[in-house]
Amino acid sequence: MKALWTVIKEQIDNFYLIQRLGLFEIKSTNNNNYLGFAWELINPGIQLLVFWFVFGYGIRENEGVDGVPFFLWLFAGLLIWFFVQPSILHGSKSIYTRIKMIAKMSFPTSAIPSFVMMSKFYPHLALLAIAVVIFQFSGFPISVYYLQIPYFMFATIVFVFAINLITSTLATIIRDVQMIVQAVLRMLIYVSPILWVSFRLPEFVQVIMKINPLYYLIEGYRAAFFYQNWYFIEQWEYTLGFWTGMFVLLLIGSMIHVKFRNQLIDFL
Repeated sequence: MKALWTVIKEQIDNFYLIQRLGLFEIKSTNNNNYLGFAWELINPGIQLLVFWFVFGYGIRENEGVDGVPFFLWLFAGLLIWFFVQPSILHGSKSIYTRIKMIAKMSFPTSAIPSFVMMSKFYPHLALLAIAVVIFQFSGFPISVYYLQIPYFMFATIVFVFAINLITSTLATIIRDVQMIVQAVLRMLIYVSPILWVSFRLPEFVQVIMKINPLYYLIEGYRAAFFYQNWYFIEQWEYTLGFWTGMFVLLLIGSMIHVKFRNQLIDFL
């Protein structure tokens, strides 16, 4: 628990710097592009159209999901994925690719995955704003259930941070971890309820799928946008299970990170 408290305190104490470095990360990534930050929105837009054409128009023949047009249903699910996937992919290698630069600063290594994640969170906010406008003019106006969205945003950030804390530390020690992360992410989009409907599966398969934290986060977003129910309250058992899992992941990640962080420079 001491390690967990140490890591949490470091995030709070360095929150302002994490935000600034996150913005700097975005600017440096898109510095040589004429369209700059716009590519953070164009790339997800292209992927969204491709997924819709293949899974929605091609396979489902544009059939809706519980009264929601498939395009909108897909967009709501991909909102989470477009934040989680690059955050974990880049966060897992964040320490060993930046530790020499950070070593010159008075900056805790536990905050390195945080500012990388923050650099992916800003495009998520922009995509969310675009999604809300599209939903608004597609028959799904803003409602009181949108108040759930900040909660699910926070839950997604905690999930990504917990995973990155573990993988970024282990990937610095064992580089094969980065390859494992890439392989898992390629698979994860197809075993999460993003591109296809899960409720048509047998009950026991749905129970197994709910072990995946993304299931909770994606369905929470969709509930806020389309289904007008308080998902985290109505599914309180799932909420309890999700946060229990997050606590375990954060505890494991903090213990691993605090134990090895003074030796991380030796593995470069």
